[in-house]
Amino acid sequence: MKIQARSLALHGVALAGLLLLAACGKHENETATTPPAAASAPAPAAAHTAPAPAATAPVPATSGTTAAPATAGTSASAAPSATDEVFKVDQVQMGEAVTAGYKIAKPTTTFDASQNTIYASVATTGSTPGATLSAHFSYLEGKGQDVTTISQTIATDGPATTTFKLRNPNDWPAGKYKVEIAIDGKPATSQTFEVKSA
Repeated sequence: MKIQARSLALHGVALAGLLLLAACGKHENETATTPPAAASAPAPAAAHTAPAPAATAPVPATSGTTAAPATAGTSASAAPSATDEVFKVDQVQMGEAVTAGYKIAKPTTTFDASQNTIYASVATTGSTPGATLSAHFSYLEGKGQDVTTISQTIATDGPATTTFKLRNPNDWPAGKYKVEIAIDGKPATSQTFEVKSA
């Protein structure tokens, strides 16, 4: 009986000592602070680099047209905008060539029939974690005819420019054309252009 009582007393003292040590350890961790130098040092600024150009898979032209596959590319501006600004189309320009930043080099809405490549450059503002920007090209003469639709998924935190490239190895039929721009399938804006016969 004495051995059991002594053993029980020793176990109780050991348990009390462990609880006391554990409580001391907890108290020290709760009051520990970070060194002042680490707390006041500014976080390093993240480097901002322009995204690599993106291209869509070739989209075959619809029946009755001779247009070659079209592609798209996107460039985001280095200047960030407010993160709560709604993503929207700001401007659409047409042209024969684009700059390295995917902007139209010389805007025009009139093209020669022999101009094999026509670009539609879409400037957007606002931010989006991912939106699908699409350009639907159509020929407006006669009964009208779809030429092609090109889509590009983009993510941006500020102004961006997305360029859609429409290519035809042959001469374009003369007449009026239209490009309709949509964001996630919802119409945003449109631009008409004309091809003049050679």
